[in-house]
Amino acid sequence: MPTILGQNQYGKAENRVVKITRDGATHHIKDLNVSVALSGDMEEVHYSGSNANVLPTDTTKNTVFAFAKEHGIESAEQFGIHLARHFVTSQEPIHRARIRIEEYAWERIETSDANSRFIGADEVKHSFVRKGQETRLTQITYDGSSWEVISGLKDLTVMNSTNSEFWGYVKDRYTTLQEAYDRILATSVSGRWRFNWTGDEQKMPNWEKSYEQVRKHMLQAFAETYSLSLQQTLYQMGARVINNRSEIDEVRFSLPNSHHFLVDLEPFGLKNDNEVYFAADRPYGLIEGTVLRDGCEPKIPVDLTNL
Repeated sequence: MPTILGQNQYGKAENRVVKITRDGATHHIKDLNVSVALSGDMEEVHYSGSNANVLPTDTTKNTVFAFAKEHGIESAEQFGIHLARHFVTSQEPIHRARIRIEEYAWERIETSDANSRFIGADEVKHSFVRKGQETRLTQITYDGSSWEVISGLKDLTVMNSTNSEFWGYVKDRYTTLQEAYDRILATSVSGRWRFNWTGDEQKMPNWEKSYEQVRKHMLQAFAETYSLSLQQTLYQMGARVINNRSEIDEVRFSLPNSHHFLVDLEPFGLKNDNEVYFAADRPYGLIEGTVLRDGCEPKIPVDLTNL
């Protein structure tokens, strides 16, 4: 029974490109997930395997990153227009380009009035929190005589686009990672904190205010810590909560290190001056730890999976 080729397309899906625009000390982020689909005179590649009309999908990926540098990202729409026009006008066999873009919004972290250790809080213009990701959590345990309240959050995605380094680590024959003296530090915060309220004879915390304040102190510590390791940032976040919220005795964090790698643009004759990154979601470093008020015993489970 004879067959014919129907609709077809090809391209590179879900190219994660993060563009940092540096306006002096003030930084701006565009975080896109770009999918490219191309169609046109592609019958022969299907019928005979001839790649004569095929622009490699790897090339479409490279184009996304190169265009982030060459054209910037004014908006998702404008960036998609640049890409579609390029693919159709530069490649005769390509008649149609479909660009799908998801944009992940960030907003600046509002810092405290106090000076941080390394920089004035009013100077922080490079710290961001992802919008609309956070889930608030709580676990209440009561045995008839005493209460245990553990609250927290997950999926709070944060980023520092500078003021983070990673160097001086152990190196062995399997080490390939280069030392970094100016890197992106990003993580999706999963945190739990335990209240010291255990019974009705004590004054009950203002749960709403407490949550808002804990979240604020966590974010401010993230923004104001000049980080030499994600472990250092974790401790500063927990310590800030303990030192400012008397109703909380213990904080535990699980922080995946969301790696951002500089894209090599040299093959295209472009210099990447800490501007265009590849955001890799797997594999990721996983940093976990508990911060306690002095004299208190840890009670939050080490594994937060079911908490």
